[in-house]
Amino acid sequence: MRAYWPLILLLAAMWGASYLFIKVAVEDIPPAAMTELRVLIAGLLLATYLGWRVGVRRALEELRLAWKPCAVLGVINGAVPMALVAWGETHIDSSVAGIAQSTVPIFTFLLASRFLPHEPVGALRILGVALGFLGVAALTGLDTTGGWWVIAGTLAVVLSSLSYASGGVYGQLQVRDIPGPVLAAGSMLAAAVALLPLTVADPPREVPGMTALAGLLGLILLPTFAGQLLLFRVLRLHGSRKLSIVTYLMPAFAVVYGAVLLDEAITVAMLAGFALIAVGAALASGQRFFGVRVQESTA
Repeated sequence: MRAYWPLILLLAAMWGASYLFIKVAVEDIPPAAMTELRVLIAGLLLATYLGWRVGVRRALEELRLAWKPCAVLGVINGAVPMALVAWGETHIDSSVAGIAQSTVPIFTFLLASRFLPHEPVGALRILGVALGFLGVAALTGLDTTGGWWVIAGTLAVVLSSLSYASGGVYGQLQVRDIPGPVLAAGSMLAAAVALLPLTVADPPREVPGMTALAGLLGLILLPTFAGQLLLFRVLRLHGSRKLSIVTYLMPAFAVVYGAVLLDEAITVAMLAGFALIAVGAALASGQRFFGVRVQESTA
């Protein structure tokens, strides 16, 4: 148990940095093309890692047997949400994107209450959903200086949270027996296939600058490749419930990275939205809150 907090903080730091890397990369690379490169290279790295662990022949066989769930997850847990975040960050700060994506537990609860019959529903969890969406409203509505494109960019990231939550619920229902590294490699490669038409439609018009390429490289190596491997380690050692605390730590890292490295402003709208979404997510997901567990949750 002594390794729990170091691993959780490292994972939150990696995933929280993804918004910083995306913001830097999309300055020069169109969102779809940037996401295509991200998932394709990460998928190849993960497939190489899988082959090293179990052997090339067995890796190919496991990927072949798991192609259907990998294809589904590649779309709803890869191509769609990652592309939405990348597009959103062409209009909003990286820190705002990190806060907006902390709505994942709220959507997970809503979907789980419909598709997972054993998922308990109570008044506090419903209150959590309401507070979470009030936080989204605060995040998009209190600061109108950016106009409608800022609202659209924020809502795109919120929509990506719904897609990620769908992937989580689908995973609980359909892919419990498939090893994590197989799903990671297969879903990233499937996401690359799904994104190819969008990439062809909007390719890079010029050679990206070194800063954008460095952002893309950091995005691939840290949150996408290394983050996936660390995720499986935390899941194996501590389980999904203890992993879920990452959701509440990621936005804080995103805000700090954005403020310190990109000189992004920390506004009243951000702080209000962050507080409401964090409280709402904790209530909706049944986390331990002020020392009391709201409800047990399997989502």
